[in-house]
Amino acid sequence: MKRRVLAASVAFAGLGAAAAAAQDRPIELKMSFWVPPAHSLVQTAQKDWGPSIEKASNGTIKVSFFPSEQLGKAFDHYDMARDGIADIVYINPGYQPGRFPVIGAGELPFLLSNATGGSRAVDEWYRKYAAREMKDVKFCFAFLHDPGALHLKKKVTHPDQLKGMKIRPAHATIAQYVTSLGATTVQASAPEVQQVLERGVADGVTFPWGSVFLFKFENAVKFHMDVPFYATTFAYLISPAAYNKMSANQKKVMDDHCSTEWAGKTADPWAKAERDGRARMKALPDHDVYTISASEMAAWKKAAEPLRDRWADNVKKAGLDPAAVMGELQALLKKHDAEY
Repeated sequence: MKRRVLAASVAFAGLGAAAAAAQDRPIELKMSFWVPPAHSLVQTAQKDWGPSIEKASNGTIKVSFFPSEQLGKAFDHYDMARDGIADIVYINPGYQPGRFPVIGAGELPFLLSNATGGSRAVDEWYRKYAAREMKDVKFCFAFLHDPGALHLKKKVTHPDQLKGMKIRPAHATIAQYVTSLGATTVQASAPEVQQVLERGVADGVTFPWGSVFLFKFENAVKFHMDVPFYATTFAYLISPAAYNKMSANQKKVMDDHCSTEWAGKTADPWAKAERDGRARMKALPDHDVYTISASEMAAWKKAAEPLRDRWADNVKKAGLDPAAVMGELQALLKKHDAEY
């Protein structure tokens, strides 16, 4: 008898949940990307993340995708979420120097070895700090691209050789790095890199391997330092205006899709695409993908040490203990097999 009562209760609860979902007001969310439609992130969002949200919400939440800066420039995406110009955005925090000091740890050179474990580590770590640092929006999840390299118009093996060159850095931390080595930085978002290289405005760029082909500037740089040089942190954010219009059931669906698990699912295909790009570059006959010596590597690492000190100072100014914050991140990188 007890089993029958329990089964009836479960069935009733299920019917109740279905009825509540059926009453949810249909919502269409605009998701803005600044990368092109062929990018792995857009493909994964369109084929996996968006459809999963729609299915879990019983069709009441639909996500429409706007790649290639259709809704706004790459640098503006955080504010676009804050102001409700887009409902979901993809941001590079490093595009706005000094605004997000904590997550900037993921930008430090020679910190991590891969984006597969690294994205899970960074998301798990940053959740503790996101509400404090990105309080204008609803944080969804964070992730990384697979470590990128230096792509140049002439061969460089030692940090001293960057002096006098014009480099487009991936983000603020790398900008500080190359500036400290005597280079001049050229500020340009990823969609603008082809133009600045082909016009001679920049002599080189820090960029992940596969994306060189995606943004179509492989013919502008023929020398590639084969070192896992740096990574870039990214995040998906939700506009508070859009989130607050949702029912409790719909909010739960979004919360379930804003997880470390989904950070990994989003990052993994991109990580593979970038690694495949390295192999593709090595196969090109007119490109030099080269390694550097142990002493040269030591010089690059030595030159990067002040960046950690600067990051620590900025985190301290934000009211946090940088040693504790970094220790947490390094422990999670080790847990997820992503240490440098």
